[in-house]
Amino acid sequence: MSSTATAELDEQRISIVRRAFELIDAGDPALLDLYTDDVELYFPKFGFGRGKEDMAEFAQRLWADLSALEHDIDGLDIMVAGDRIIVEGREWGVTADGRRWPDQRVSTGRFCNVFTFRGTLISSVRIYVDPDFTSSHEQKVRQLHRDPK
Repeated sequence: MSSTATAELDEQRISIVRRAFELIDAGDPALLDLYTDDVELYFPKFGFGRGKEDMAEFAQRLWADLSALEHDIDGLDIMVAGDRIIVEGREWGVTADGRRWPDQRVSTGRFCNVFTFRGTLISSVRIYVDPDFTSSHEQKVRQLHRDPK
């Protein structure tokens, strides 16, 4: 593949990743159209999943505790590494019971996702984020948090 074709494919994949975040924020099931049928997923506490059915189950489980989710799409730090797109960013939202996050004390809404592509479809996504969005796991927060003074 020529360097021009590679650069064009990279830009197309970056655009697909940005679109994925838009669809995630909207809770739009059209998100599944961006994935291969055998897509692999990793999310803390959910574990590993494979296929669009597992992706849909994960989304249902995640949204069961959220009423709003938003990513800073314009502020995403996007890196290309071959067939992988690595994204660092920030997110915020509201839980189903009305708690806003991040709290900017313990939770900061930071995440890192690693998307692997097969052509122009996402074949794997690994999501690295603290799923305790509202810092409600008090015992673990007390154990690990260093309160800067």
